[in-house]
Amino acid sequence: MLPVKLDDLIHARTVESVRIDFKATWNPVIADAVVSTVCAFANDFQGLNGGYVVLGIEEDGGVPRLPPRGLDDLDLEKVQKEIHKRCAGMITPAYVPLVVPGLYQDRSIVVIYAPAGDARPYQAPGTRGGERGHWVRIGPETRRAEGPLLNQLLELSVRLPFDERRRQGVSLAVISPRILARYLAESGSDLAVDPSQLDVPDVLRRLRLSSGTNGSEAPKNAALLCFTEDPEAYLESRGIRIELAQFRDDQGGDLIETHAFTGPLQSQIRDTLGFLDRLFGEIVRKLPDEAQSERFVAFPQSALREAIVNAVYHRSYEGAHQPPRIGLYPDRIEITSYPGPIAGLEARHLDPGAKPPQVPPRNPLVGDLLKAIRLAETWHTGVPKIHRVMRENGSPSPTFEFDEARTYFRVILPAHPGYVVLHALREAAVLWHTGEHTRAVEFLVHARSRVPGSGALAAMTITYIAEIGDLQAARKVLRELEQTPGAYERHLAYAALARAYIDSGDTDAAATLLANTPRATSPRELLDQAILYRRTRRLEDAHRTFVEIADTIRSDPKALHEWAQTKLDLARPPVPSDAQMLLRRDAVALLERVLQLAADQRQRSAHAWFDVARARDGLGDPPARVQEALDQAITLDPEASRFHTLKPRRPAGP
Repeated sequence: MLPVKLDDLIHARTVESVRIDFKATWNPVIADAVVSTVCAFANDFQGLNGGYVVLGIEEDGGVPRLPPRGLDDLDLEKVQKEIHKRCAGMITPAYVPLVVPGLYQDRSIVVIYAPAGDARPYQAPGTRGGERGHWVRIGPETRRAEGPLLNQLLELSVRLPFDERRRQGVSLAVISPRILARYLAESGSDLAVDPSQLDVPDVLRRLRLSSGTNGSEAPKNAALLCFTEDPEAYLESRGIRIELAQFRDDQGGDLIETHAFTGPLQSQIRDTLGFLDRLFGEIVRKLPDEAQSERFVAFPQSALREAIVNAVYHRSYEGAHQPPRIGLYPDRIEITSYPGPIAGLEARHLDPGAKPPQVPPRNPLVGDLLKAIRLAETWHTGVPKIHRVMRENGSPSPTFEFDEARTYFRVILPAHPGYVVLHALREAAVLWHTGEHTRAVEFLVHARSRVPGSGALAAMTITYIAEIGDLQAARKVLRELEQTPGAYERHLAYAALARAYIDSGDTDAAATLLANTPRATSPRELLDQAILYRRTRRLEDAHRTFVEIADTIRSDPKALHEWAQTKLDLARPPVPSDAQMLLRRDAVALLERVLQLAADQRQRSAHAWFDVARARDGLGDPPARVQEALDQAITLDPEASRFHTLKPRRPAGP
C-alpha cells in the first residue's frame, strides 16, 4: 500500500528521481546494498522525506529499463520476510521500511518505501558485512557519512522538521475521514476506500503520519495541516491560512476587498487558485468584424500555482510567523511568505537558467503530500517553471526577492501587458464618467509608464487631455509614443489626436496628421479612419477605405450613411459629369439600405431622407420625387433648419 501511484513512482512524476533506487533482482549482494540504501533514506540527509527501492527493474543511466525484468522467478513472500529481517536486524536504532509487492506491466516487482525515520541518525553495515556506519544519499548515490558529512548529518538529525514532529496531546480522532479519503483517491493510493470504511489510524501509520505506541499514538503535524477541517485549532496558530488583499492602485492604496482561505493546506491552495481564476481567467478581446479574437491570460495559472504552493510548502508553521499574503494590484500579483529561504539559497539561484543548490525543504512531509496530488512540483523545478510559463505567455519576467535577514520571501508576477492596458482603460473610463477627470488622466499616465508602447493607452490619454482643453499636452503624448521602441497600435493615437483637432476646428492640422497616420489593422478601426478622412475632406482616401471594408459594414447604418455622404461629396466638379451621376446613384442605393436598417432611428432616418433628396436632385429626378424625400426628412425632424434650405432645381408642377 504505497502513498503514491506505482506508475508515477517508476516514471518519477511525483517523486524526485534521486529518491528512487532501481535494482534488477534480489540476491545477497543486492541485499547488502539495499540495507545501506534504506538506512540512507531513513537518515534523510537532504530533507526529501526518504525514498524508494524498486526491486525487479533494471536501471540505465538513472532511467528505468522497461519492460521490467521482474521477480517472477523468486518467492516474493520469502523476499519480503528477508527484507524485513535484514533491515530490523542490521539498522540501528530499529527501523523497518514498508515493503509492498506488486505487478507492473505484468511482471512481479517489490517496492521498499523508506521514509525519513523518527530516531535518526541510523547506522548499518556496509556490503558483505563491512564496518557499520552512517549512510546518506547525495543525489542518486548512497555514501558513507564521514568527517564533515557525518557532522552535518548529526546536526541535522537533532532538528526534526516541524511537519514531521508528533503532536503530543492530540488524538487521531481529529483527523477527518472525508478529507483523508479524498486525498487517497486523488493520489491514486491503493488505500483509498469510502470514508465510512476508512481505518484512519491504520492509514496514518502506513503513510508515516503518526507515531507512538498503541495507547499513546499521536498524529504528526503534517497530518493536522492536511487532514483536519481547521488546522489552526490544533496547532494553536492563526497563521495557517492564506490571506489575500486586492488594491485599486499600484501603490497598495484604496483597498477593494480582502479574503482569508482556511482549512487543509491543499484546500487553501485550490480555493485561492479558484478565486484568482474567477477573478482573471482567460481574457478574450474580440476584434470587431473579425473572425478571430485575441486571447491571453493576465497571469498564467501554472505560474500562480507554483508561487502559491511555494508559499505554503516552504513557509514556517511554528512560532508567530505571519500567514502567506497575496497582494493583487492593477499591474502585478505579489505572493509573500514568512520567513525567507533556508540558508544556502541565494538570489542568483533564482535567475533564469540558474540551477538551485540542493538545500533541504522546510516541510518535506508536507511537500510529499502535495506532490502526490500534483499540486507541488518535484525538487527545485518550481522556479524554472515560473520563468518559462511567464515567458511563453508574453508576460514580463517574474521577480524573486528576500531581505538579508531572510525574514520573508516574495514572488512578484507582472501582469500581461494586454491586461494592464484593458484594466487601465476600464478604470479610467469609470473615473472620467463619474467626474474624476484628473484621477482618470493620472491613472492612464501611470499605466503608460508600465506599458509605454500601447497606442490604445496613448489614444485615451490624448482624448481625455484634449477634452480638458490641453492640445499641447495631447501632442506631447503622441510624440512620446513615436519615440517608444516597439510601440504598437500607433494609428489609434493618431486618430485620437486628429479627432481632437477636428473638434477644435483645426481641420488642416487634422488632415496633415492623417496624411502620416499608420494604417489601421481592423475593419472597425479602418471605418473610424475613413470617417476622419471624410471630415478633413480627404474624400478619395475616405472612399477607398470604405470600399475596402464594404463587406464588413453592409449591416451598419451609420457606416453606410457616412459612405453615401462621401459619394455625394465626391460628386462635384472637377469630377466628370458621368462619374458624378454614377456616384449619386450609388449613394441612393446605400441610403435606401440605411433607411431599411435604421427604421427605428428617427434622427438617422431623417438625415438619410434629406441626403436622398440631395442625391435625387443632383440626378435630375422629377422635383416631386425630390420633394417627397425632403418631406419625409422634415416630418421626422421638423426642427432641423438645414432641411428647409434645399430647394428642388425646378419648381414642382404638372
